Amino acid sequence: MDITWITTSWTTLLMVIISTLGIYIAVILFTRIAGLRSFSKMSSFDFAMTVAVGSLVASTILSANPPLLQAVVALASIYLIQMAVSRLRRNTSFMSKIVDNEPLLLMRGTEILEDHLNEAKVTLDDLRAKLREANVTQLSQVQAVVMESTGDIAVLHHQDPDHKLDEELLKDVRGWNN
Repeated sequence: MDITWITTSWTTLLMVIISTLGIYIAVILFTRIAGLRSFSKMSSFDFAMTVAVGSLVASTILSANPPLLQAVVALASIYLIQMAVSRLRRNTSFMSKIVDNEPLLLMRGTEILEDHLNEAKVTLDDLRAKLREANVTQLSQVQAVVMESTGDIAVLHHQDPDHKLDEELLKDVRGWNN
């Protein structure tokens, strides 16, 4: 039986340890500089950044290509791009429109917005699961359900069905004012 596919050399193991340590230190350093926002999931761009960093870290640790220095430069580039895009998103609505998804209303009170469910590719079963996850026991408790720009689904509900929802929370949600 050939077991070479599960073994490696001591040199390779040492290089994995050095690469892991180096890229780990770089991630900590760049996260300290850029801030914790680097690993948030506040926008789809933030999520893409997290995936890119994870992929780069894994590639660096598990293969000789990219070399550690090249990976650190690539990592710095990803962080710099993320910082620049974040700043542009704060200062220009144009960049925000390019980078961010628009939150979408899936339910208004007890009304299920089928067209929006279809657009978001969310099934009724998915919606019901999110309602249960939010501890909704009666549909009359639901004030709004929103698919956020990150893809998360937020259920806004209250035990008192007469409780008024502050509309400021939904002013940027597509479908709320229709």
